[in-house]
Amino acid sequence: MAHYAFINSDTNIVEEIIVGRDEGNSSNLPEGYSDWESAYANERPGMICKRTSYNTISNEHTEGGTPFRGNYAQIDGTYDADNDVFYGPKPFASWTLNSTNWQWEAPVAYPEGDALYTWDEDTTSWVEYTP
Repeated sequence: MAHYAFINSDTNIVEEIIVGRDEGNSSNLPEGYSDWESAYANERPGMICKRTSYNTISNEHTEGGTPFRGNYAQIDGTYDADNDVFYGPKPFASWTLNSTNWQWEAPVAYPEGDALYTWDEDTTSWVEYTP
């Protein structure tokens, strides 16, 4: 079983994720296709199809294997064709994308300790969460 992301070809935004055939299983490929990405893409005009690994998070494989495309794709996330990676939507305007782990990072490190914090974009700081 493999997962495939459908990406809007104009915006590079992930619009859908499906479970499909393993890339190694080419016995049932429709005639004229060399891989499942191109076969699935043909079913949705205007979309790009890319395989995504459920086991890749922060550019690491959760089971010790080789990471694949930075992160598992997510709806409204981005596919970066130049780097062949997926990353999530930008959570706040002040955050920047780390191109090593493909995660968004706040301009200020998360505070240490046991307290919980939320991000305050107006002050660009972490604020202790009190229920």
